[in-house]
Amino acid sequence: MVEERIQRRLVAILAADVAGYSRLMGADEEGTHSTLIAHRTEAIDPKIREYGGRIANTAGDSVLAEFSSVVEALRCAIDIQRGISERNAGIPEERCIEFRIGLNLGDVIEQNGDLLGEGVNVAARLEGLADPGGICLSRAARDQVRDRMEIALEDLGEIEVKNITRPVRVFRVAAQGKKSANVTNTAK
Repeated sequence: MVEERIQRRLVAILAADVAGYSRLMGADEEGTHSTLIAHRTEAIDPKIREYGGRIANTAGDSVLAEFSSVVEALRCAIDIQRGISERNAGIPEERCIEFRIGLNLGDVIEQNGDLLGEGVNVAARLEGLADPGGICLSRAARDQVRDRMEIALEDLGEIEVKNITRPVRVFRVAAQGKKSANVTNTAK
């Protein structure tokens, strides 16, 4: 039997999910589901395609996408968050669907179109660290965008995350209009 060689590649990984999804589903299952589907089909999936990304996996309230460029992945993430914020205008806060997004540059294995490996796991852990409506990046992702985009990032330092052997250096995209002490171009 000939063993098939595993195919690996370096990609920008965007992991997104809904903050407070279980609470939202508990309060209004059908309404939450309908709104989530509308957000995906009208705001998220088209943005991922627009910025040259590919959706690798979805499950419930989460989306995993790959990009060949970290800059394009971050531009996409910012546009998604801006668009969802606009879509939430006028909706009571307790019913708003907000996404958390994590971005990583990492080595992945592709299996049947899905992405696997530590690069994906780090992106998922970063997403979990992001505030609702926010974006967190790994140091590897930050290093690719820091001199290419005018954006303020807050250095959150080295953070131990579940099931990742080494701490991850995390950067949070600063809220618009908010100045950060550690702006991207000056962060170490």
